[in-house]
Amino acid sequence: MEVETMLMRTDPFRELDRLTQQVLGTNGTLARPSVMPMDAWRDGETFHVEFDLPGVDPDSIDVDVERNVVTVKAERAARASDAELIAAERPRGVFSRQLILGDNLDTQHITASYDSGVLSLAVPVAEQAKPRKISITSNGEDRRSIDA
Repeated sequence: MEVETMLMRTDPFRELDRLTQQVLGTNGTLARPSVMPMDAWRDGETFHVEFDLPGVDPDSIDVDVERNVVTVKAERAARASDAELIAAERPRGVFSRQLILGDNLDTQHITASYDSGVLSLAVPVAEQAKPRKISITSNGEDRRSIDA
């Protein structure tokens, strides 16, 4: 199975609008890059997703799963200092991202870890989505197996 079947893309036009807003911003000026960039891939029987969250306190990260939707929320706290701000290019505050996973993934057994500013999710492929052998019988005797 390809990665596209693991991560559902429901509306290509919404995705295009989102990318346009990221590049141009809502008022036509150049915008900052996404605050939660991610990579997703399949390796064998596991689907992996990594989110870049540098400078985020691990206690502020929340991962929720409802049906086949995974929501990741994180917070990069505002500076507590009254110092004069010279540049502010790193987004602060609460941000979130949702992934719609395909039915072929086992959302009951997702694992998550956070290391060096990267949140990693591992989602196993569901048993019913894995290839299996089916025995063919003839006159009550097993003759051969085929892949299903």
